[in-house]
Amino acid sequence: MEASCRVKSNSFLFRPSPPFRLCTKESSLLLPSSLRPLCTRIDTGPSPFKWETSRKAIYYGPDSTLFSQRNSTNATWCSFNAKEEFARRNHDNKCHNRNKLSRYIVVRSELAGTGTPDAAYPLPAPGLGSKVRGIFFYAVTAVVAIFLFVLMLVVHPFVLLFDRYRRKSHHLIAKIWAIATVTPFLKVEVEGLENLPAPNTPAVYVSNHQSFLDIYTLLTLGRSFKFISKTAIFIFPVVGWAMFLMGLIPLRRMDSRSQLECLKRCMDLVKKGASVFFFPEGTRSKDGKLGAFKKGAFSIAAKTKVPVVPITLIGTGKIMPAGREGILNLGSVRIVIHKPIKGNNADVLCNEGRNVIADMLVRES
Repeated sequence: MEASCRVKSNSFLFRPSPPFRLCTKESSLLLPSSLRPLCTRIDTGPSPFKWETSRKAIYYGPDSTLFSQRNSTNATWCSFNAKEEFARRNHDNKCHNRNKLSRYIVVRSELAGTGTPDAAYPLPAPGLGSKVRGIFFYAVTAVVAIFLFVLMLVVHPFVLLFDRYRRKSHHLIAKIWAIATVTPFLKVEVEGLENLPAPNTPAVYVSNHQSFLDIYTLLTLGRSFKFISKTAIFIFPVVGWAMFLMGLIPLRRMDSRSQLECLKRCMDLVKKGASVFFFPEGTRSKDGKLGAFKKGAFSIAAKTKVPVVPITLIGTGKIMPAGREGILNLGSVRIVIHKPIKGNNADVLCNEGRNVIADMLVRES
């Protein structure tokens, strides 16, 4: 018996690749009764390709029943045995209940094996004090930002005339804003200031990314590097407008053209004497583990022959965890600036930069 509703490919824990078929003849996967019935057959036609499914890649429910690899060109799995109860289900109920699959099946991240397990940290449960501190934190940052944004507007014409690329005046104002916001709530310690290049020396800075607080702590260094940020943030009142005045670089995620334009703009800025800052992981870590690094930042450094400056941020993820931006826990933050890395091979630079940061996170854990 075959069902007529469609099943999305991402519901079955493997990438879409032709062909596959779900049938009722074999039962290599047992699902809870709440998931029965589901669509039982999807056939995309003949193909010489062979399905491969890792035993460690999928789990479902408390029983952790796994798919197993099949040795056939048209891999076949059975999701349930056809019974009379399936016939009693109407088409609408089947298509509605198919979404329940995501509650029982979890797909492991592609980066699951690339993290640094020893660098992980437990997330504290948010308390009332943390929520109150979070409210005051954003109140302070908003009030300070309004006044300093007005100052940015006043000096902006002169910045465009005399310092279009570095915009040191704007970054000095941003440093004042970050210090005024962070100082009342947490302590920031900096190690390795001697490893920073000269202020007028262009460089590519890279760091691990754990929290929304990372930007605040890095701005306290007072260096004129250009962050890369999501395009949507630039429309935020005051803060987004200030980012535009500072010359930060917008990026539309999942847009290859935007990514190419971003890299070109970064290379142009570096060639003209400015520095750029990357979070090579591409997103914030939710548990402190260091993810895989993307090579964009290191390609820029290799092509423009400027140094890569690795920076390790420690403590920001515990104070304001990713996904919990409304709270502010007690704690301190450390900024560790490592010695610059030079080279003309992006792969080598990427590996060296990540290893330096990963080793520091492991030692601190």
